[in-house]
Parts: sequence; C-alpha cells; structure tokens
Amino acid sequence: MAFGGRAAAVGAEVDVRDQIVAFKRKLAPRREALKRAYADVRDHVSRTADIILREVAAGRAVVPELDYRDIRNNTVPEAIGQSIRNTGCAVVRGVFPADLAREWFAEVGEYLETNHYEEREGEKRSLDKYFSALKAGKPQVFNVYWSRPQVMARQDARLAETRAFLDRLWKYEGVFNPDRQCTYADRVRRRQPGDKTLGLSPHMDAGTVERWIDPGYQKVYENIFAGDWRGYDPFDATHRLKTHEIPSPAVCSMFRTYQGWTALTRQGPKDGTLRLIPIAGGIAYVLLRAVQDDVDEADLCGAAPGRALGVSPEWHPDLIAGLVSIPEVMPGDTVFWHTDICHAVGDEHAGSEYASVIYIGSAPDCPKNRTYLPKQRQAFLQGRSAPDFAAMDFEVDFKGRATEEDLTDLGRAQMGF
Repeated sequence: MAFGGRAAAVGAEVDVRDQIVAFKRKLAPRREALKRAYADVRDHVSRTADIILREVAAGRAVVPELDYRDIRNNTVPEAIGQSIRNTGCAVVRGVFPADLAREWFAEVGEYLETNHYEEREGEKRSLDKYFSALKAGKPQVFNVYWSRPQVMARQDARLAETRAFLDRLWKYEGVFNPDRQCTYADRVRRRQPGDKTLGLSPHMDAGTVERWIDPGYQKVYENIFAGDWRGYDPFDATHRLKTHEIPSPAVCSMFRTYQGWTALTRQGPKDGTLRLIPIAGGIAYVLLRAVQDDVDEADLCGAAPGRALGVSPEWHPDLIAGLVSIPEVMPGDTVFWHTDICHAVGDEHAGSEYASVIYIGSAPDCPKNRTYLPKQRQAFLQGRSAPDFAAMDFEVDFKGRATEEDLTDLGRAQMGF
C-alpha cells in the first residue's frame, strides 16, 4: 500500500472536470454499447459475488492459497495459477519460517521503542496527509522503511522466488523481467488489539480519475471502453508502463504487479486485517459504472484526484457484495493482490494480539521501476523516508538502522547498487 506521498497535496488541487467531460463526450457514439457492456459486467459481478458469499458460508476458501514449497519445487497445480488470474489475489503460505517472522516482529518493536518513535511521530503526524483523518491515539502504521527486518525480508531469496512465480502469471514479454525485482520500500503495520482507528473503506490504489482520462490508462482499458469488457485481460502488461498518475498519497510511482505484505503475527477475519473483493474483472464494472447516463457528465462516481479510488455501496453495490476477509494467516505467510483489486482494512481489531505486517509488494524490473531506484537508494543511505511517502525522515539518526553492509548480493541488485 502506498499510503503517503511527498506530493500528497498536489493531486487534491488538480481540477480535472473538463477532462472528464471531454472523455465522456468522446465515448458518446458508443453509449448503447457501453450500456450493454455494463449490464453484462454487472450481471457477471453479481453472480460472482453470490458464489463468493456461498463459498465463505460453507467454510471454503475464496482467496487462492498455495504453499511456498510448491513454488520452490515447481509443483504448483495449473488450476491454482488460473484461480489467481480469476481472483487477482493469493495467500502464499510459509514463505518465511514462523520463528524468523516472530523474531522480526520483536526486533521491529525494539527498533521503534529504542528510538522513541511514538514521541517523534506525534510532532510530525500532520505531514502524513493520507492518515490525517484517522484519530489514532497511538500510531498503527509506522513510517519506518529501513529497519533490519524490513530490509532482510525484501531481499530474501524465498520472497524473490515467490514474486517471480506470481509475476509469470502476467503477459510480460517486452514489458518487464519477472525474474528480477526492484525494491519498493514501504512501511510496517503493528495494529494493537482493540484498535478502531485504522479501518480503511473499500478502495483501489495506483490512480483514481487517471484510469479514465490518462491516455496510458485508456490504452490499458481500451477493450472496456470499446464495450468489450470480456476482451480485457487484467494480467496483460502491454500498456502498463505508459500510464501517468497524478501525484497523490494514493499513488505509487513504481509499476507494481501486486500490492502485498508479509505477516509477522497470526491474524484472521476478526483481527482488523485485510479484506479483498476477489474478482479480477471488477475494475471493468467500476470503469463502466462511471460512464452510464445517471452519472453527472463531470463526475466519475465520486472519484477525485489526490485520493484512493473509492468503491462505495452507493455506486458499486454489486461489487461491494463480494468483500470478504482474507483467511487466517500465520507468521511468515504472505498475501498479494493485483494492482486493480479492491481492498479494505477491517474497522476493528477484536483479537487479543498485535496484527503486524511488513508491506512488500511486487515491483518487477522494468524501465519505469529502474528510474525510481536512485532516489530510493539515496534515501536508504541517509535514513530518509522512501521517496513516495511523507518526508518524515525519522530514521536519519535511528540506532540499529540497516546499512549498505546489511545488503546481500541480491539485495544490492534489487536496490540498484
């Protein structure tokens, strides 16, 4: 999750109404085709959401699950790969040994405590625009990027193998290299039992209004806007590097095939953790909904620059119906979801232990991602916040911060050293 941005305020000040109107007028000759396409995708989403709820009620898994050992041994059944393409998400079990994940949880806690993170964070919280609406007495997401556990997890060969497997589910030829990652430094969640401040309503990251008005995104979603949503492949990367996002706290300036995290503690449906709508084609429903006749010409169902793309009961009830919690995960398990998948965070952590994760998605090697690495490398060497995030720069003088000496050969390559 890219939550905070140095350019956080920029997106909110951009007026794109004229561009929205121009885009909708360009689509006007296809109005009837777009109505038919929306009716069809709405039916598909409704039926899929019904199936999801029935499966959950019967105690069956709706988020595909696989074991890291099967990736390692090249024994993942073909059906699992197809299921990940259909749902846009996966839980990969046992990527890291549970004991190692628990050690990392303890070490991150010690790192924050030793360096008096909470006292410092209070002084700078206003810099982090994305969380400004949350009334957290204590922070639940921590603006640290360079603790040793974060750096160790990102550069681990087991995680590299896992991401390579998932990235090979894409059509990537000529776009990115699935067998090499670029590091994208993100933060840490340590959600306390009883916390009610961190709930995030259903949304998609990586662009809001851009998905309709940016020429790069228009190429990505070309089939959808032509009225042929079934011809759209969420896993075709052909035009994905050509998109231009309005800088905002909801936008990651790298290309991520998947957002993701690594669990440091056990967490499940009642623990205020991740919720997903496991329908990879759901983006077609969202895009087509906004171009129907009952939506104002200058409106995209409330989408606004500078915020995450909200999926709401008001505009998207058929899709919202499919929102489910991830299954229980254990320390060392990882969760990944496609960059166009709607996700949320449970309103309340009703469990009895911390629900903690390190955010680590998948950003495969490609020209767009390589251009980000020099800025990030400087931030790492100086202990500053990662370039996409609020410039809190807490770790400049933190004791125990990871340094260049902590990088393995793989870590150096991923960081672009």
